[in-house]
Amino acid sequence: MLSIRVKPFLAYLSLFVLTLTLIGCTAVPGAVKERLSLPLDADIKTFNPVLVSDAYSAAAVGLVFSGLLTTDKNGNLIPELAEKWQFRNNGLELIFTLKPNLRWSDGTPLTVDDVLFTFRDIYFNPAIPSSIQDIFRVGEKRELPVVKKLDDRSLSFTLPEPFAPFLRFAGGASILPKHILEKTVQEKDSTGKPKFFQTWAIDTDLSTLVGNGPYLLKRYLPGERLVYERNPHYYRQPLPHIPRLVYQIMPSPDSTVLRFRSRDIDVIPQVRGQDFPILKRQEQRYGFRIYQLGEGSNRSFLMFNLNRGRNQEGKPFVDPVKAEWFNDVNFRRAIAYAINRQAMINTYYRGLGLPQDSPIPPISPYHLSRQEGVPFYDYDPAKAKELLQRSGFTYNAQNRLVDKKGNPVRFTIMTSTGGAGATLAPMIKNDLDRLGITVDLQIIDFTALIDRLDRSKNWETAMLGWGGGIEPHGSFHLWYSAGSSHMFNLGPHPGEPPFPGRVVSDWEKEIDRLLIAGAREINEEKRRQIYGQFQKLVQEQVPMIFMVSPLAMSAVNNRLQGIDPSPAGGVLWNLDELRLAE
Repeated sequence: MLSIRVKPFLAYLSLFVLTLTLIGCTAVPGAVKERLSLPLDADIKTFNPVLVSDAYSAAAVGLVFSGLLTTDKNGNLIPELAEKWQFRNNGLELIFTLKPNLRWSDGTPLTVDDVLFTFRDIYFNPAIPSSIQDIFRVGEKRELPVVKKLDDRSLSFTLPEPFAPFLRFAGGASILPKHILEKTVQEKDSTGKPKFFQTWAIDTDLSTLVGNGPYLLKRYLPGERLVYERNPHYYRQPLPHIPRLVYQIMPSPDSTVLRFRSRDIDVIPQVRGQDFPILKRQEQRYGFRIYQLGEGSNRSFLMFNLNRGRNQEGKPFVDPVKAEWFNDVNFRRAIAYAINRQAMINTYYRGLGLPQDSPIPPISPYHLSRQEGVPFYDYDPAKAKELLQRSGFTYNAQNRLVDKKGNPVRFTIMTSTGGAGATLAPMIKNDLDRLGITVDLQIIDFTALIDRLDRSKNWETAMLGWGGGIEPHGSFHLWYSAGSSHMFNLGPHPGEPPFPGRVVSDWEKEIDRLLIAGAREINEEKRRQIYGQFQKLVQEQVPMIFMVSPLAMSAVNNRLQGIDPSPAGGVLWNLDELRLAE
C-alpha cells in the first residue's frame, strides 16, 4: 500500500491485501504537468473512513481526511490537526489541544466539537460497531475511553486502565465533520440502524464528502479512476504543492512498466522482482529512479478456516472432514513445511525477497526474529510427511494422501485476481501435489473474496495479506477471538444471532490474554517480551502460514521532487510537500 503521511491510521486497518499489483493509466493531454498519477490495483468499496476494511478504500479516503497526529518518515508521532498533547494521572488521561483557525474543505470552522463528535458519537458509539471501535476498546472488559471537552481548543480522553497504543490510534484516527454527519448518526433507517452506515458509499454525491486533508475528491469513475484537487482550506497552506492527483484503477501489472516508462503514471509503489532488472538498466534513459527501502512490511499468508460453526440452516461452514484436518496443528505445520518459500523468492521475486516468520513486520521494534527464537518453517518435505503420519495420514496405492478414515486430502485455496496470490497460489498447489495433496484454485475478485471470508464463512483456505505497521495492536481485530476480522475462526458480527458449533481453542484464548496484556503494559521492554510470546504462539499454531516479503522497492519519475524515502514511510510519506518539476 502507498505510504502517505496524511493518513497513518488507515494503514492499521488495511487488511487482506497482498503487495499491491501495479497499474497504469492513459495520459490526460494538457493536465499531466500539474497532475500526479498513482496506481491502485482494485476498485474501492466505500468513502467512509470508519467503514474501511481494505487498502484500496483506505488509499482513496486517506487523501481527504487528517487526524490529530501524523507520523514522520521513521514512524514517530508529530502534530497534525493537534498543536500538542500530554498525559496526566499516570497515563490514564490524554489531553489534545487543537491548532487555531482550522477549517473544513467547505470553509466551515473545524472545532473541538468536531473532534468530540468524531469520537463520542461515531468511534465510541455502540450503535456503530467497527474495526476501529475494536481497536479502541481497553482491557479484558473491552471498555471504551471517556472523551470530554475541556475548552474551545482542548479535550481529554480518560482511560479505564493503562493502554499503551491509545496515543497512536487516537492521534491517527480521521476527524470527521459534525455539521455533515450528525444527522446521519441520529436518524435511523428502516432496520433501526443509524443512516451513517449508508453515508459516503461509493455512489455518494462527492460534494458531501467534506474533509480536512490535503485533497478533495472531485470525480470517481467506478473501475477507472479517482480524481482529486487541492483542498483550499488545508491546514498546511500553501501545501500541497501538487494541484491535482489521480488514482488510476486498472489491474494490469504487465502494462504498468510500459505506462510508467511512457510517463503516464509517476510512481510504481512496489517494483516486482521480475521487473527490477530491466527497470534498473533503464533508469537514466527513461528519467526515473528506483529506491530500495529494505524488507517490505506487508504480511502475506495462506490461512486455514478453523471455524466449526454452522449457519442458521444447520449447515457447517466447512466440510467436517476438512475441518478435522485444518484443526489439527500437525496438519497445519506439515503444510507449512511443504511450501517452498525460497522457490517463490527465487522465481517470482527474482531473489529480491525474504521469508516471513512473524505476524509483526521487521520495521516494528516488537518484531521477533529467527535468531531471537521465533519458530520458522523452511522447506522440508520429509518433516511434513512425518507430521502427517503422526496424525494418522497415510498414502494410498496411487501415492495420494488420505486421512485415517480413507478420505483423500483435497481442498481449495481462494485468492484474488491481480495480486501476487494469483501467481504464488499455483506454486503452492504444485508443492502440495508433490506431498500427495490435491489443491483446487479459486481466483476471484477481491471484493467477492472478502465477502466469502466475512459474510458466508464458506471457504476452506485463502491466500491474502494485510499491511503491517509499527504498533502490534493495530491488528488486534484480526487476532482477538471476538474481533470483527478474526477471519480464521470468525464469530457472529454485532447484531447477528449466535451460531452453534463455533469453538474457541485454548491457544486462541491465550492470544487474547497476550494482546490485552501487551496493550496494558507501558514499559517498552516488557511489551516487547509479551509480543514475543504472541509471535511464538502464532508460529507454533500456524493458523496462517506466512509467505515471503518482497524487498521494498519503489520507482519514481524524476519530475517528482522532494522524495525522502525510508523503510517505515516509503517514498510518499510527505506527499503534501512534494513538487512536480516544471
